[in-house]
Amino acid sequence: MTTQATLPRPAAKPLARLRDPAWYQEYGVYAAVAVVLLFNALFTEHFMTADNLRTQLVQVAPIVIVALGMALVIGTEGIDLSVGSTMALAAALLPLYLGYGLVPALLIALLAGAVVGAINGTLVSLVGLQPIVATLALFVGGRGLALVMADGQLKQIVNPDILALGTGSFLGIPTVVLIAGVLALAVAFLVQRTTFGRQIVAIGGNRSASALSGLPVKRVLIGVYILCGVMAALAGILATARLTASDPSSLGTLMELSAITAVVVGGTPLNGGSIRVLGTVAGALLMQLLRATLVKHDLPDSTAQIAQAAIIIAAVYVARERRSR
Repeated sequence: MTTQATLPRPAAKPLARLRDPAWYQEYGVYAAVAVVLLFNALFTEHFMTADNLRTQLVQVAPIVIVALGMALVIGTEGIDLSVGSTMALAAALLPLYLGYGLVPALLIALLAGAVVGAINGTLVSLVGLQPIVATLALFVGGRGLALVMADGQLKQIVNPDILALGTGSFLGIPTVVLIAGVLALAVAFLVQRTTFGRQIVAIGGNRSASALSGLPVKRVLIGVYILCGVMAALAGILATARLTASDPSSLGTLMELSAITAVVVGGTPLNGGSIRVLGTVAGALLMQLLRATLVKHDLPDSTAQIAQAAIIIAAVYVARERRSR
């Protein structure tokens, strides 16, 4: 007896796919990047030149690095509001320890990020605070601590090895872009090919069931926030090297919003259980290209912020529609 379930399912028509929210969540960010690039190729002078595209990649690299860490946190159904303050803290520590050598200075700055992440992870996993509340404390206190360490002053960076991180290149590719690309590949491998990555996704999908099945939920959560903190500290180091100055008062301001936007627009759901690494990179690139496009057409930065807000709302709406089906 032939049943309905055994009949071959007709292939989805192209127009039907465009009406499916799942298509937009999977591929919408890549289509949007292509549309922005096509628009600029047709209507924006000198936008598609090698120098300008290089500049856009250099500017977006720190955002990509922070967004990769944020994607891991959001994958656990969490959030980290302290990434901007962590960048400022790393930037404040860097010039203080450069007198001891490049490696010690870098290690101290990265260690500061790890400590911030460990505190956040402990508050979330052991104390049981909501992630937005747990990370809000260091969102405020971290930048205050950075300003105290820097004595509220902007400090010029003259160490050539540090400056090479921000302005150097390898085979014509900027160093910061190479670092961001390597980290994207590393995070993709972590998520898709390692036990730790599968545990992150499982905990984000159902934390209670993960605990009952014997997964080390608390240890994984602490590890994820530490990774996010270290990536934010690295972004702070690279941004300081590119700007040739340590300015904790402004470095990393609103970075948490840029990172969350890149993750959400890239298709990673805020309710956890999934991490889209390539989508996160594309989401950060989309926001950077959109802002650069508006600036090239003499529109104020406030217009870019409004457009960014509209894209966030659309991305969240698409994700909600997909979950409701």
